[in-house]
Amino acid sequence: MIAVRTMRANSLALRLFLSATAWAVVILVITGVVLSSLYRQGVERAFDRRLGVYLRTLVADVASPDEGGEKFPQSLGEPLFELPLSGWYWQVTRLDPGKNEIRASRSLWDGGLPHLQDLGIAAATDGSRQGYVAGPEDQRLRLVERNIDLGDEGHYLVAVAGDAAEITGEIRSFDQALIITFTLLAAVLLLTTMFQVRFGLAPLKRITDGLAAIRAGTAERLTGNFPEEIAPLARETNALIEANKEIVERARTHVGNLAHALKTPLSVMVNEANAHGSDAFAQKILEQADIMRDQVARHLERARLAARLTVVGSLTEVTPVVTALARTMEKIHRDKRIAIDVHADEQARFRGERHDLEEMIGNLVDNACKWAVSRVSIEVVHEQPDPASDVRLIRIVVDDDGRGLSPSEREQVAKRGRRLDETKPGSGLGLSIVLELAGLYGGGLTLGSAPLGGLRAELVLPAG
Repeated sequence: MIAVRTMRANSLALRLFLSATAWAVVILVITGVVLSSLYRQGVERAFDRRLGVYLRTLVADVASPDEGGEKFPQSLGEPLFELPLSGWYWQVTRLDPGKNEIRASRSLWDGGLPHLQDLGIAAATDGSRQGYVAGPEDQRLRLVERNIDLGDEGHYLVAVAGDAAEITGEIRSFDQALIITFTLLAAVLLLTTMFQVRFGLAPLKRITDGLAAIRAGTAERLTGNFPEEIAPLARETNALIEANKEIVERARTHVGNLAHALKTPLSVMVNEANAHGSDAFAQKILEQADIMRDQVARHLERARLAARLTVVGSLTEVTPVVTALARTMEKIHRDKRIAIDVHADEQARFRGERHDLEEMIGNLVDNACKWAVSRVSIEVVHEQPDPASDVRLIRIVVDDDGRGLSPSEREQVAKRGRRLDETKPGSGLGLSIVLELAGLYGGGLTLGSAPLGGLRAELVLPAG
């Protein structure tokens, strides 16, 4: 039953298994009850035939008296009828008024058998009656009786009874064998059902694995042959993925076109304002144009990122990106002789596009190199905060040995376009871009104090 425990509470496999199991149990129970009832009837008929043989022998003896005219038989040739309280009895009762004579087997001792006709049991077509009665010592007996009318020779009730324990024992043995057989059959049916459910749902599992591979970036579409019932699902899923890619590409194109379309009018406005020199109106135009350019760049960048994040299946190895950026930054800042140490988990993978990862890490490492004295450290950790959850994260920590930042300065540098030192190169947009990108991916950026003495930038991103 280990496989049953692997089925989740709300899974299709569990529903199919439980429904099939319920029907199998119901059918087996009904079949068992019917078979037991039929067997009971068969055992009773066989027992009644045995009693019927003794009954006909008694009837023949009563109808054919011996030479002395005696109507009551002496023996049936069965030892059980001679053994006291053996459970096997016969009894002949004369029913003529005033001639109430009873003759019984020795086994009945000083007891007597009840009359089925007095118990309200109807007679069969041949005039006989069958039923269960209580005999001597409260024995449960199966009794067969019949009325015979010999005319002037008298009216008699002939009865033969046998121990019902034989019937009960036969039925109990059969029921035990039936229970064992049906239990084994049920176990086989359950295993067969489990196999059928798993075999039947295997194509759906393949689709699930295929979608996971697409999301993880190791595949671009669902491949393989699927049963005709779910083949349309696979085709429509692949068509949806292709449509998604086309929409994203069109969005990228529109964003690029819009960026170029807006840059030209803004440049014209700035040039015209610059031509008027120090005029107050021109300065106002320049100020507002800069704001417009900044806002346009910001929102176009957000639109571009949002469009890119809708692409399914982006997955990037983190270690090669970090290593390449470290070597590049060492060359860019070679005049400062910055040493960049990299400690990266080889298994770390970022659930997103490589360009975005390069932009985020590149801004952090470039900022660290600008403020560092001689050393920058990069550490990449792949972790799973909650073992009970499937959520995995990439933690990228960039430390430098610069002067560091106070809490108020950390809050200020995270704002778009803010720079603490105008002598340092840059636009002041680096950390804000990292914040926006990380937020779009569901991650985040925190600033703190580094063990090296400078600033620590800790970037958290979703892992693949």
